[in-house]
Amino acid sequence: MKTNKNFNNLVPNYLFAEIAKRTNNFLKENPDKSVIKLGIGDVTLPLAPIVVEAMKKGADDLAKKESFKGYPDYEGYEFLRQAISDYYKSFGVDVPADEVFVSDGAKSDCGNIGDIFSADNTVLVTDPVYPVYVDSNIMAGRKIIYAASNQKNGFAAMPDENVKADIIYLCSPNNPTGSAYTYDQLKEWVDYANKNNAIILYDAAYEAFITEDLPRSIYAIEGAKSCAIEFCSLSKTAGFTGTRCGYTIIPKQLERDGENLYALWYRRQATKFNGVSWPVQCAAAAVFSQEGQKQIKENIAYYQENAKIISSALDELGIYYTGGKNSPYIWLKCPDNMGSWEFFDFLLNEANVVGTPGEGFGKNGEGYFRLTSFGDRENTIEAVRRIKELLKK
Repeated sequence: MKTNKNFNNLVPNYLFAEIAKRTNNFLKENPDKSVIKLGIGDVTLPLAPIVVEAMKKGADDLAKKESFKGYPDYEGYEFLRQAISDYYKSFGVDVPADEVFVSDGAKSDCGNIGDIFSADNTVLVTDPVYPVYVDSNIMAGRKIIYAASNQKNGFAAMPDENVKADIIYLCSPNNPTGSAYTYDQLKEWVDYANKNNAIILYDAAYEAFITEDLPRSIYAIEGAKSCAIEFCSLSKTAGFTGTRCGYTIIPKQLERDGENLYALWYRRQATKFNGVSWPVQCAAAAVFSQEGQKQIKENIAYYQENAKIISSALDELGIYYTGGKNSPYIWLKCPDNMGSWEFFDFLLNEANVVGTPGEGFGKNGEGYFRLTSFGDRENTIEAVRRIKELLKK
């Protein structure tokens, strides 16, 4: 009997464990202090009323024989897939309902999609990077190469014609840096992928936070349907972090190595996934209704205002950052050339505010720091007040 030794190649997941350890130690030593956490990427507002009502009704359906539901379709119920298709149409992108797979979230599918690809493929990720893209491919034994996102390119890495990759992970608006690709920038990636016979795995989990004229889907780019798979989630869009629902889009025309990728993913899901529950799919469909969109946009506006409060303070302090406008994340350069963990300790001890050291997202994150707008408004305002007071000294 042998285990998967690729797990030994993983970097220990110390980032958030270390954050928790340092924060808890500080609180033990300073029980009178009030610590505000702006590091976690979880939502704080409740589900929209229309979503809750739809979920309740879905649960009630399960109590009656005539409306009871068992195993759902592997690709999700048609009414939800059509609602997602109509949502894409609302911003000018054609995604047929029969190319949508309903899932329990973008994180799962971003990691699991590798099941349909050989371990011999070379994977390209941008650095800083959402750890799932890296860790899931290390587990599979794939070679991973990095495209540098840095201050010079606005933390939006671009393709290098001299580099060959088979699988490319892109996230826009980006976690952790908050940067968002323009149409022209995404077109460069699409052209690169088609030229190299590569596949782009595009994480659009934060598309609902876009306020400027930027692509909300990779399928807004000509040529993307011959090279891209898109993932999205209701976690941050509609507060489904604890409810779990998202979706993956695979164009039926998409083929590689003589195989249809839609068919491969369907076969994978039929084997390893039993679908999303009826009440959750009912709730998800409510998100895409006219009233649902109105209600969730109110929640998104709340987080966007929090982001504006944070970014306005950084403008006032003269600190470089990306994000905050089209993203719930603010990625800032640590002041006075501090290291990421050095600034973490400084902020915790002197302002009692917790963020996320950029070093935890890759080597290009060293010297940078992530703050999130998903906190409570009152706490966000107070945290910003403390930060400004500290850094103005």
